[in-house]
Amino acid sequence: MDWISGIAAFNPQDATTNPSLVYAASQLPQYASIVADAVAYGQSQSADREEQVVHSSDKLFVNFGIEILKLVPGRVSTEVDARLSFDKDASVAKALKFIELYEKAGISKERVLIKLSSTWEGIKAAEELEKTHGVRCNLTLLFSFAQAVACAEAEVALISPFVGRIMDWYKAENPEADLALANDPGVQSVSRIFNYYKKHDYKTVVMGASFRNTGEITELAGCDLLTIAPKFLKVLQETEGEIPQKLSVEAAKAMDIPKVSMQHEATFRWEHNQDSMATEKLAQGIKNFGIDQEKLDSQIRELLAAAAPVAAKEASVAAAVGVAPEEGVAPKGS
Repeated sequence: MDWISGIAAFNPQDATTNPSLVYAASQLPQYASIVADAVAYGQSQSADREEQVVHSSDKLFVNFGIEILKLVPGRVSTEVDARLSFDKDASVAKALKFIELYEKAGISKERVLIKLSSTWEGIKAAEELEKTHGVRCNLTLLFSFAQAVACAEAEVALISPFVGRIMDWYKAENPEADLALANDPGVQSVSRIFNYYKKHDYKTVVMGASFRNTGEITELAGCDLLTIAPKFLKVLQETEGEIPQKLSVEAAKAMDIPKVSMQHEATFRWEHNQDSMATEKLAQGIKNFGIDQEKLDSQIRELLAAAAPVAAKEASVAAAVGVAPEEGVAPKGS
């Protein structure tokens, strides 16, 4: 079952994209028309090949987002290129391009979350998008408490702390440790963030993500939202019995949790740097998403090269009959 088919099968409230998911889906024949439309759009926007690649990639992410929005009643998260994770202004510009493409397709920005890496620059980009442009954001690749606090102070809409990837790191460091259920470091991290947010009345939504087993999911019952892969939804669907609530606003309010601040860049970078797991996993996550984006770009580049001779032939025919070349070669849907 592919990513979008999984969404259709389980009817979730919201859904997400990322470079890995988009690249995998773009290889499947059932989505060939979505890819072709994105490539045609890229051709219509520029004569420069590398600019065409960028435009095509942006349109492809939005095209898949539109497909998802046909299946969910809520919102879709669309991810900004991970290679922009350390460039605030470029991240803002990319996000606004996505919103423009959605709005041209008749999708309001209220149904879109812009997904950004939880770097200092990504968090500041989200703050600008939220406060200046009214664009809601989903901060991903979140592994440290410092990242979570900075996101709350920036008043971003939602964060996606990664449960399974945290556990992966600790398991690799200590293979013999008991990391099941409540001992799972990923579960503990998300629980800490949830309790801190609720204790101090932050409005940012906590959406646990990246699960390795259903135990991690049930240990976070009561969290605001959870991103659950179709394979785990199927297991939960087939499991009988009740799942007790583990997290609650009332319990968090009763806890003694001091408030801290990450409003200064130097403080944020220092505190995040103290967490070896978080620094390694953030860097790895950005790198891996960047690799998948480059794979997607290479695929688009090949498609553009294959389409170029056809476009050249159409331009030649148009010139022969006296039609302006830019009119004669405009792809369908431009």
